Amino acid sequence: MTYTTLLLDLDDTLYPSTSGIWDLIGERINLYMQQKISLPIANISAMRESLFHKYGTTMRGLQIEYGIDPVDYLDYVHQVPVESLISPDPLLNQLLAAYPHPKWIFTNASRAHALRVVRTLQIETAFTGVIDILDIAPYCKPMPEAFHLALQKADIPDAKNCILVDDSPRNLFEARQLGMYTIQVGTQQFNGAHELIASIHDLPSVLPKEFLEAK
Repeated sequence: MTYTTLLLDLDDTLYPSTSGIWDLIGERINLYMQQKISLPIANISAMRESLFHKYGTTMRGLQIEYGIDPVDYLDYVHQVPVESLISPDPLLNQLLAAYPHPKWIFTNASRAHALRVVRTLQIETAFTGVIDILDIAPYCKPMPEAFHLALQKADIPDAKNCILVDDSPRNLFEARQLGMYTIQVGTQQFNGAHELIASIHDLPSVLPKEFLEAK
């Protein structure tokens, strides 16, 4: 098998989940649902859970059921102090630069948020580009249609040429079903990915030799 491309998730993958970024985004989602849709505070947690499992993301669920503007939603929920929560990661930049293969961020977040994160980490030059939630609309990870659109965007002929690095078990499960090589980042045990690493810095230890030999 020839692996030509790395697809990397963004949040809780390129930086530790302990940073607090996703927690703050979650709080902004709650505020959006309260202030923009006028949902009762007591109902928001259960509603988010339901939309997430039914539609893949809260945003997609709110689009379908409430007709929200996705751009407005993304701008609102990503107003978090990224720069004060993570810092430059020269080791990660060096790690990614060691591989000349195309490397794409593939995220259910917005492009603006992705660019803020990689600029704060100072790893923006390592990536070929960003595939964000609007690029794969009306779908989202883990929907197979979202993966197919990402492959088209990155000009990848076959899912079997890809390695996906992600923290989400359901994203990794779908990617593996499509033929991608899958690497989970985090401490949550999951038997569906090919490899499990505690940190993105451990990536070199689990990359398949076919990828390394394709330099």
